[in-house]
Amino acid sequence: MRRRIATRYTVIVARTGRAPFSVSFRPVWVFLGVALLLGWGGVTAYLYQRHLLAQEALARLESLSREARDLTLKLEAERDRNEALSVEAAAMLERLGALEDELDRLRERAGLPEPQSTPTSEQSPGANNQGGGQALPDAEVLLETVRGRMDQLARSLNQEVAPALQETLAREAARPRGLPIRAEYYISSGFGVRRNPFGKGYEFHDGLDIAAWYGVPIYATAPGTVVTAGWSRIFGNYVVIDHGYGYRTLYGHMSRIRVKRGQRVERGQRIGDVGSTGRSSGPHVHYTVFRNGKPVDPRDYLDPVQQAER
Repeated sequence: MRRRIATRYTVIVARTGRAPFSVSFRPVWVFLGVALLLGWGGVTAYLYQRHLLAQEALARLESLSREARDLTLKLEAERDRNEALSVEAAAMLERLGALEDELDRLRERAGLPEPQSTPTSEQSPGANNQGGGQALPDAEVLLETVRGRMDQLARSLNQEVAPALQETLAREAARPRGLPIRAEYYISSGFGVRRNPFGKGYEFHDGLDIAAWYGVPIYATAPGTVVTAGWSRIFGNYVVIDHGYGYRTLYGHMSRIRVKRGQRVERGQRIGDVGSTGRSSGPHVHYTVFRNGKPVDPRDYLDPVQQAER
């Protein structure tokens, strides 16, 4: 005998102190409810998973955004740094050019030969890229190149140019310059062959006779050391100064000597007074310039203004 499937289910609900009640429903609703619960659970689980994925994506996006902001700040800082370095490099390049020009003038002044050519800023490392187009050098590379060149200039100045220049300046300072008289004067006898003022015939006069008033100050024409301060039959009271580098000067016929042997004197320092001692015909100073032991014409050692008055 075939069993019949129930077409309805009844659920009786008992309540304390109250009459029970019953709920009847067909089996199809049970299956439908279960299906709905399962479907809703699946949808809920799916949506929750999507929510987690979305949250993770948002967190990653925020992290990437922070990284992008940090990178942007770093790039801006690097750009500002490069701009500052570029400005510094440009200033140093300009200063470098001025220093090189000045060093060349000092080299020429010191009598040194021109240095071997060195790479310029256009030839320095990093100035050109290797692929066709020309690119500006990296600021740091250029700056280091300029600093290196400045160091080379400093070494050249200290080790080569400065000593040579000091030697040149010392040699030039030792060269007698001008006349030993600053007051009113005139040249009473020049350098070279002249008629003997004290006898017959001619004689070689190895200096200038500079006539001036008695007692007028006589000044050294270059720095040096007094090697003679005394008396001779020809020059009377006289002084000889050794200036170094082969230069010596003699000042004769003084009325008074104001320096001593071995004393160091400077150019323009008073060393005596005009007089007429020794073989003299009147107040004047006999002035001789010696170059490597030989007398030379003092007029070749005059100041430019005195040269024009010759």
